[in-house]
This record gives sequence, C-alpha cells and structure tokens, in this order.
Amino acid sequence: MPSRRTVLAATAGVTAALALGTPAHASPPDDNKLRSLISRMTLEEKVGQLFVMRVYGHSATDPDQADIDANLKEIGVRTAAELIATYRVGGIIYFTWAHNTRDPHQIADLSNGIQRASLTQPRGLPVLIATDQEHGIVCRVGKPATLFPGAMAMGAGGSRRDARTLGRVSGAELRAMGINQDYSPDADVNINPANPVIGVRSFGADPEAVAGLVAAEVAGYQSASVAATSKHFPGHGDTAVDSHYGFPVITHSRELWEKLDAVPFRAAVRAGIDCIMTAHIQFPALDDSGDPATLSHPILTGILRGELGYDGVVVTDSLGMEGVRTKYGDDRVPVLALKAGVDQLLNPPDLPVAWNAVLKAVQDGELTEARLDESILRILRLKSRLRLFQQPYASDRGVDRTVGTREHLAVADRIAERTTTLLVNDGHLLPLSRHTHRKVLVVGADPASPSGTTGPPTGVLAAALGELGFTATALSTGTAPSGATIAKAVAAAQDADAVVVATYNVTAGNAQQALVQQLLATGRPVVAVAVRNPYDVAQLPSVRASLATYSWTDVELRAAARVIAGRVAPRGRLPVPVQRADDPAQELYPIGYGLSY
Repeated sequence: MPSRRTVLAATAGVTAALALGTPAHASPPDDNKLRSLISRMTLEEKVGQLFVMRVYGHSATDPDQADIDANLKEIGVRTAAELIATYRVGGIIYFTWAHNTRDPHQIADLSNGIQRASLTQPRGLPVLIATDQEHGIVCRVGKPATLFPGAMAMGAGGSRRDARTLGRVSGAELRAMGINQDYSPDADVNINPANPVIGVRSFGADPEAVAGLVAAEVAGYQSASVAATSKHFPGHGDTAVDSHYGFPVITHSRELWEKLDAVPFRAAVRAGIDCIMTAHIQFPALDDSGDPATLSHPILTGILRGELGYDGVVVTDSLGMEGVRTKYGDDRVPVLALKAGVDQLLNPPDLPVAWNAVLKAVQDGELTEARLDESILRILRLKSRLRLFQQPYASDRGVDRTVGTREHLAVADRIAERTTTLLVNDGHLLPLSRHTHRKVLVVGADPASPSGTTGPPTGVLAAALGELGFTATALSTGTAPSGATIAKAVAAAQDADAVVVATYNVTAGNAQQALVQQLLATGRPVVAVAVRNPYDVAQLPSVRASLATYSWTDVELRAAARVIAGRVAPRGRLPVPVQRADDPAQELYPIGYGLSY
C-alpha cells in the first residue's frame, strides 16, 4: 500500500489544479477546470483516455512470468504499469481469467499500483477500474467478498429496497478494493426463453418491474461512489444469438421498443446513471443501415443522447466480441464507435491497432480533436464525481473493515431467502421432514462454477442440508448423464428417504429428463431444483416438488436448502413466464406465480 506521503505527492498536483470537491462530499465537477486540463493534454494522451483495457497479472509491476508473456503477446507491454505509460489508457477492466482478482488485498494492491502508475505520469490522471460484478452467474470477484443473488433472482424477490441494498453493499466492497466502476445492472428485458447470453442476467420480462430494480441498484452502487453501468443499449433481451459469437438481429418495431426495451434505460437515465453500455446487435427499426448499435449514430446520438437526454458516459461492450467485428475490421470499429457517439472503447482485441487507428483518424481529419474532447470531458466528469482526484487509493484497513463482513454476508443470505421460488408442491411434499426424510440423496447437474461457488450444486446443496440436520449425500451426475451414471444414481436412491435433483436448462429429450424419470420410478420423493433458467419445470411434469433458484451460486443454493428444510418459507415469484412444453404459445405459469408454505 502506498504511504500517505506517496499518496499526497502523487495527487497533490492534480488536486490543487482542479480543486474538485472534498473526499466526504464531492462537489459537482467544474467543467472549466476540466477543460483547462484537457487543453494541456497531448493528442496521444487524449486517445489513451478513451480506452478501457484488459491486462494480465495480479500486480501492476511484478506479475507472474506467464502473465508477462500474455501481455507481450496480446498488447506488446509487460505489465499494467507499462500499459499505462505506453498508451495512457483511461480505464482498466479486471477479469478472473486475467488473474486480476485472486483475493481482496491483492485486488486492492493491484488497483493501487495502477493508480500510482497513472498519477505519476505527466498530467497524471486517476484510472477508472472496472469489472463485471453482476452477481449470480457473472461475478469477477469471488469469496471472501459478499456474493448476492443474480438479477433474475432479484426479480423473483421483487424488492427495490433489496436491490438498492445489494448495490450499496457490493459497491462499498468494490470501492474498498479500488474498483470504481461496475458494469452492472443489466437493463435488458428478457422475453426470449432461448436467449443464450442474457437469460438470468436480466431482472425479468416485465419492463416496469425491470426498470424499478435497475433504478434501485443504480442508486445503491452510486451511493457507494461506484459508477453503475446499465447494459446493453438499446436492449439485448429478445435474441437467440450470443453477440460474443454472432451478430444478433432484434426484430422489434419502434413502438414495441418504446414499450419494452426502452423502459429500463429511461429509468436508469432518470436515476442519474453514470454509464450506459452499448449492444453489438442489429436493430433495423432503430437504424436500417445494418450496423451494430455500438456503431450507430442514429441509435447512440439520435436516440440515447437526443431522445432520452442522456449526457453521461457511453461505453462499448467488449470490442473483441464477434457481434461488432462482423462488418468492419478492428481498425475501423473504434473510429466508427466514436463517430456514433461512444466515449469509452472497451477491451479491443488488438490495442495497438485500435489506438493507432483513432490517432490516425484525428490526424487525417476523419475525427476532430474537439470530438475527442467531448468524450474526455464526460470521462473526467465521472472521475471527479467518483472522488478519484482526491481518493484514488484503497487501503488494507478499508478491505478488512468492508469486504465480506459478517453483517454483509448475513444481508446477502436474507435477501436470497426472499428470491427462492416454489413452483410445484403436490401433496405438500415440502418442506422435507428430518424425521420422515432424514437421508437425502442430492444428484444432478454440475455446470462450470462462477465465482460465487465453492463447488458443484450437488455438493453445496448436500452440505447445506447436512448443516440443517439431514444426512445428505452428493452424487454429481452432470448436465448430460450417461446411462451408467443414471443407473448409479438410481441405485443410490434406493437407500435414501428423498432425492433432490439439481437441473440445468432441461430440454425435450435431454438426459436430465431421463434421470428424473428413473428416479421417480424408484418411488422415492423427488424435489427438482432448477439452478439456472426457471423453465425446467415445464419439462418435468411428474415431479411432486419443483424450485427455481436462478443461479447455482452458494448464496442461492443455501437459501434453497433452507426452503427445502422448512427453515424459511419460499417467497419468490416468477419474474418471467414459463410456457408449456407441449404448446409454447400457452403459459404454464405466469409472471408473478409462486407458492408458499
């Protein structure tokens, strides 16, 4: 951690020059002083401020050799400090796979190293350090940080107060680790059950309900001096294509967009959202050019800036995704994004190519320096509002006092208890009795674990039930169990009083269906727990009890265990409709459906 003397030395020049607010209550940014700062920046510094870049390593100056090699291969620099010195990037994004997020103190040290590297440059500026901490299935910072239910689970809970609390607590923990921008909450209205990229990352299918929860989380995060980012504008909730790997087309009319997709984004703008992320989708009703929204002047400047009246920071989704690279090369994408109205260029696949393309576009007159200044002013305003000119650094004490505290963990558990949704309970099978159903076999899916997990769902559920007085055994059967695996589970069920099956995106003819049917044939009571999409229940019509958790993170699975054991009553209500498996045009369970004890 930097000493107080180092902090003061690194920030004194900028703070004295800008005099922007106080650490406790930041004043509104002074545009005249910010413009004066911009006027002293070189063109190369201005170009750098527009980029938010990945970098490998747990340390800004001393990463592992494998991370040095990865940085040299992908970026042409060795470390985060060299990245900043070479390209003067205005932002850094943390990823688990880039080894940025090992533990809270390491994250704080990395953040401090990045800030120190930038603040000691000429006209040193603090860095926006961002990550995707959506909770649920998308989390970059794992335990011992506090992990909350994901968006669709929060939609099932339906509490704006809980959403605001999530933002406030998570924001406080992120800020304590030096992360000052979160690419959350997701503002997409997910109306397509087959959506492969949004799904449970959305609060649900009701635009007004989604809007209320988006605004609440925004308020929570920003009260903790962390920039919230709603995504993916103009709306990614009705697609069957993942924009990471393809180029989705949204066929909504302009009228439907106004009534559906636009509603949460309007709410975010009214809530004072700091940042909005673009979508790499084609939306012909809003722009018939065939360009992705990220590169669309009619969508970003005409609608977002003009019609919605938004003047905050606009950031692209990752420029390494296929949805934005289908039509143009990596040298054209960043230039076209800026011409469309973007402020921040996120994670280009080849930074030297992207950085030099923007520089050349200004030198050749395709982009004006004044256009860059508009975006840099928005970015500096955001840094000022976040008090980064006064308080850029994290501290060990702040980490210890804030991250993963007993109080925060208890809050997350209580919120999770309000999200578990009971869809079927024939014959009042649930709650299970420790006397009648003492021996419980937990079988089922074991999807790749997000950061909020300590193991496969079967193991987490079994451990939680064991702590609640049951004798629980875990047997992971996977998402596509073989005949031999199913036979093993059936044999194990013979010695159990009840069976809990964790299911994961069950479809017609899926082997998970066969597993459940053969377990039912044993005569043992079977409880199905859908650990991702809540639609599994439509494919399992014979089960006597069915729950939806919307994710397989520990906090949600522990809450489900308490519901199964009767320690708490289920309170969640479906935030999306579940269609009949034999007739998708008909609803099996509508939005708002949910049972209780």
